[in-house]
Amino acid sequence: MSSITLPSPPSSAPSTTYTINMIKDEVRHLVESGVVSRQQPLYVLCEFIPPREWVCIETELERCEYLLRDQIGDLMACETWEND
Repeated sequence: MSSITLPSPPSSAPSTTYTINMIKDEVRHLVESGVVSRQQPLYVLCEFIPPREWVCIETELERCEYLLRDQIGDLMACETWEND
């Protein structure tokens, strides 16, 4: 019995294209679940993202003028509170 082998994508090719909104949503989820805090620098996010995909995320952050030393809270959109 022979098996079929599908060609794998090149190792340098990212599996997904990331937009800044996608990154913000993921960061919001990580903060809300307590995995990271708003005061940590953006570069700690690389611990939760595969290295191949981190390159794309880092590029998108830089394109939107975020520095990896900026705080995670800087990336999150302004939040409104109903009980002020």
